[in-house]
Amino acid sequence: MSKAVLVVLVVLVTVAAGMAAALWYVRATGLTAVAEPGPFETRLARTVRRLGIPAEARERRNPVSASSDVSAQGMAHFADHCAACHANDGSGNAEMGRNLFPKAPDMRLPATQELTDGELFWIIENGIRFTGMPGWGTGTNEGVEASWHLVHFIRRLPRLTPEEIEQMEALNPRSPEEIRQEVEAERFLQGGDPPAEPPAHAH
Repeated sequence: MSKAVLVVLVVLVTVAAGMAAALWYVRATGLTAVAEPGPFETRLARTVRRLGIPAEARERRNPVSASSDVSAQGMAHFADHCAACHANDGSGNAEMGRNLFPKAPDMRLPATQELTDGELFWIIENGIRFTGMPGWGTGTNEGVEASWHLVHFIRRLPRLTPEEIEQMEALNPRSPEEIRQEVEAERFLQGGDPPAEPPAHAH
């Protein structure tokens, strides 16, 4: 058997094995987003993510000095952009975060807190394929600085106080329905009709 034929056979066997594994995965999981990834899948995904982040990016240090102003800006940005999936406290216990696959991580735990500043920054800026994490990079200096502010704030998540979480609730985006109710309530206080009952949600 020639070397070229052997190479072709090895490639074909490798491709066939990969396709068989992919088919098994689809049948075993149904590709549902309801289940949690298993330990092997989680470990593999984290390893692949680490390999996907360039070494120079992992080693970057936060160029923004920590301060109360930076912390406040990071908190406001997190409440406005991140809490819908990650929850104000970083637990991932938000409706969207709970229904993603993989589910939004509890960012207070070592799996996130032990990432380098550079890794956190890279993930914020670039996102992660095959997850619900989008890339938030804007290509602007302001966007880069805001992402570094978020890195500082993520480090604070394990120590957030109930008062700070309450402050963040006021900064969370409001739905059109909440805005409508607020407008109607204000109109009522000024002598208009009482607010309409909100419609029941059907699931």
